[in-house]
Amino acid sequence: MASETSPTARALLALEVLRSRPVTTAEELGERLGVTERAARRYVAILREAGVPVESERGPHGGYRLGRGTRLPPVSFTQEEALVLVMAVLDGQSTSSDSAGLVAAALGKVVRALPEGVGREAAALREHASASPRASDARPDPATTSALVAACAERRRVVIGYRSSAGDAWESEVDPWAVVVRFGRWYLLCHSHRADAVRTFRVDRIDAVQPAAGTFEPPVDLDPAAALEHHLGTGWQYPTRVVFDAPAADVQPWVRGPMGRLQGHGDGCVLVGSTRNPTMYAAEWLAGVPFAFRVEEGPELREAVAVLAARLAAAVAG
Repeated sequence: MASETSPTARALLALEVLRSRPVTTAEELGERLGVTERAARRYVAILREAGVPVESERGPHGGYRLGRGTRLPPVSFTQEEALVLVMAVLDGQSTSSDSAGLVAAALGKVVRALPEGVGREAAALREHASASPRASDARPDPATTSALVAACAERRRVVIGYRSSAGDAWESEVDPWAVVVRFGRWYLLCHSHRADAVRTFRVDRIDAVQPAAGTFEPPVDLDPAAALEHHLGTGWQYPTRVVFDAPAADVQPWVRGPMGRLQGHGDGCVLVGSTRNPTMYAAEWLAGVPFAFRVEEGPELREAVAVLAARLAAAVAG
């Protein structure tokens, strides 16, 4: 229910409602404005008199919608919204890693466009607060990211140029399913025709994106974030198999997707996956799970756990 009593305020609110929905009925508009359907139609008439092209659609699914080319009023922020926006940018993008200055320039435009009272605090927050770059952060090229997102939306096959962490480079024809951001890194989840399998690629390591012949249909009910988590834990150099003396339901909240797939195993559960860094798997992931476990595979992970156990035991010896 709207609290404004001014006809102008309600007309502006009506414009905002129409802007946020493809089609709005008079009944829905009245509910949002806190007025009758008849009054809602009057506010639509006010908007039309002001030159806003509000179109009517008849039929069971009809209602009001804004016409094409509508010029909407500038976006406005409350003081709290402005500060939260600046905080989010500082938290997600450290200026030290913004080599092209694009984030800094965009944030500066937002701050300068704010009303003086709101902008003053936002500018102060931006000047005196900063974010240290996380080791895992990697800034992808905006043009590359945009090309991949467009290909995902259009379900269009592409050829990507990729370079691995070791410096190896190759091209691969892929069906780009989704672009997913995970802990400061951007990933392309796709079906690789080169490997004939699902693959995940770091977007910051993609050097080129070229259109290819053909389109595709992504898997039904695809959950990009869940699929990414699963595939980050498969296909690495060293296999892992860890058995826990606790039910899967208890262990699951402590298991990250890249650790592998967890499933029931007798009275406990088993975690099967792979890793490229057994030391990290043991020290950062397994050590944080508060349940007894034993490593059945592979030898590299067993050795990493043994080294960690000896180091921790030595820390409290004597």
